[in-house]
Amino acid sequence: MMTIPRPAANEFDAFYQGYVGKISDAGPLALLRDQVAVFRQLRGLGEAVGDHRYAEGKWSVKELIGHLADTERVFAYRLLRIARADKTPLAGFDENAWAAVAPHGRRLLGDVVDELIGVRMATITLVESLDDTALANAGVANNCPVSGRAICWIIPGHAQHHLAILAERYGVGIL
Repeated sequence: MMTIPRPAANEFDAFYQGYVGKISDAGPLALLRDQVAVFRQLRGLGEAVGDHRYAEGKWSVKELIGHLADTERVFAYRLLRIARADKTPLAGFDENAWAAVAPHGRRLLGDVVDELIGVRMATITLVESLDDTALANAGVANNCPVSGRAICWIIPGHAQHHLAILAERYGVGIL
């Protein structure tokens, strides 16, 4: 299995430290793969759980899972552009604005989970295709410098963050 060294602090914005810090020194690739099994468990939660919100105005479980898919697509796109040495600054996005118009809450839970799994499988394939040069490439995303290596750590860290929220705030204990 390929090893992706932990990124240095100057390879990503401090905002992402919480995500990077959620990953063991074994690296992100094992967690990217392991999380697929966790995502599959989400399929069995049922529609009532999928529609649950832990508080007024918060995302439903389905909307949170959809957010994971949307965000992973954005991060994987950033990774692809940076890995290919594209120096064009990449825009940020407003996840709350996206969630307000995304269809996730109107879809079946299993369909939203399947979308997330499909996105993850594509992410794994992309990460496995990268060599040390591509991982070391750096660019700018959301007005902040970031390396390909850092994005590889941010993606599963972001998912781990939200899986913990599912357990802690929604009572969905699948970890």
